[in-house]
Amino acid sequence: RVQPVESGGGSVAAGGSLRLSCVVSDDFFSGYCVAWFRQAPGKKREGVAVIDSDGITTYADSVKGRFTISKDNAKNTHYLQMNNLKPEDTAMYICAADCKEAYYKDYEVDPLEYEYRYWGQGTQVTVSS
Repeated sequence: RVQPVESGGGSVAAGGSLRLSCVVSDDFFSGYCVAWFRQAPGKKREGVAVIDSDGITTYADSVKGRFTISKDNAKNTHYLQMNNLKPEDTAMYICAADCKEAYYKDYEVDPLEYEYRYWGQGTQVTVSS
């Protein structure tokens, strides 16, 4: 069973940076679309960033220009670099991997709405003002 594992969460003051990592131990990782989601208490889960198998990235408007998603196929790992963090970024951050990318592209689905086969347990990010 493939189980993504996140790391890198923590507490930081507003304006600070964190880099989240997600290891996906699967031989097919290089062909996966991967993503980061977040969920704050009392709010629904939202897509933050996606990188597809071609390296094309998509970001939520709330994080554009501050967050960067990347993927290292040699390490079966994808990352979320978060800069200029704000208190409203406080949430549990969850990584996901493997979506029906070809199907979603054929139907022009918003990448932030893709559904994923594998999900991590999450890593907490807390930003203080």
